[in-house]
Amino acid sequence: MDRDTFIEKTKAQLDMLNAEIAKQEAQIRSAQADAKARYKEQLEDMKAQRDAFEAKLLEARDASDKAWSDMRAGFEAAWDDIATAFDRATKR
Repeated sequence: MDRDTFIEKTKAQLDMLNAEIAKQEAQIRSAQADAKARYKEQLEDMKAQRDAFEAKLLEARDASDKAWSDMRAGFEAAWDDIATAFDRATKR
């Protein structure tokens, strides 16, 4: 995956993460007290994943062409790890 594709894919994923976070926040507002604690924990996990996506996006965007070439495999692996973790958090 080239840098531009990675950046566009990450931006789209951030939009999805933000939408899911907004959905979780709405559920927290309407949940009973016992469920609120569960939702809040899940929301914190999701926000951490979003922040990790955003950090990777900024790092990729700011990397020189040479640096991007050197970091490409690591970014792709990190992308897969973050996406998997977020999927697990949304399924809980």
